[in-house]
Amino acid sequence: MSVLSLAFQEFGEADKPPLIILHGFFASSRNWRVIAETLAEDYHVLVPDLRNHGASPHHPQLDYPSMVADLLAFITAHTTSPPHLLGHSMGGKVAMWLALNYPEHLDKLLVIDIAPCAYEHSFDQLITSLQALPLQQLTQRKQAEHWLSEHIPELSYRQFLLQNLLLTEQTYVWRIDLTVFKNMAHHIVAFPNTDQVLSFTRPTLFLCGENSNYCQLNQCLKLFPKAQQINIKNAGHWLHVQQPAAFLQEVNAFLRHPLN
Repeated sequence: MSVLSLAFQEFGEADKPPLIILHGFFASSRNWRVIAETLAEDYHVLVPDLRNHGASPHHPQLDYPSMVADLLAFITAHTTSPPHLLGHSMGGKVAMWLALNYPEHLDKLLVIDIAPCAYEHSFDQLITSLQALPLQQLTQRKQAEHWLSEHIPELSYRQFLLQNLLLTEQTYVWRIDLTVFKNMAHHIVAFPNTDQVLSFTRPTLFLCGENSNYCQLNQCLKLFPKAQQINIKNAGHWLHVQQPAAFLQEVNAFLRHPLN
């Protein structure tokens, strides 16, 4: 398995307890800057771009074992003690898979609006729409947003996806490899087989949006018997964006609570 060296952003002083934040599918470290800057008051916050995302290298393999291999190398290179792991969506699955297989490499686990299970939705239509965007005809980002509106009606989600559109030498290009995303998306909505893994027995927080259906504690207790679930009111899957103050309050309360 090829292990990639991940690009990352760093916040806070290195002598503080380490906290690694893992972003979701199509996202990058830049999406977590505001949260990371706030948490850096108490933690040494590291926010890597997972493989095929942000400024990190591309590779045709994109699944949870490969992302965990990258993350293990990242932890070894950039921390001197087991870090807390906070992962959103795809990043939450990466964090869970690491916790289940290499529990000695982390301290507390925070999983944001995702469960260790397979989901039924597909990214195929979304990625096909992004691939069909006529990049050579674009002269401004607003045109891309308008063109995608028929296929992706939610403005905030269109704008989120278009953060991956870059202007280079007067031509727009995708920063991400959409072919890899399309080939590997079935791994992202799935979760590796857990029949041969032991449960993670240290404190775990599943922090979920009240209006989201991604996270159900009854799917998690077998693998994470000390898990608790807290729902953030008036929030969906993007709870850290929709309710940042409530999100930070729960994260800080969990991280500051002594281990049992």
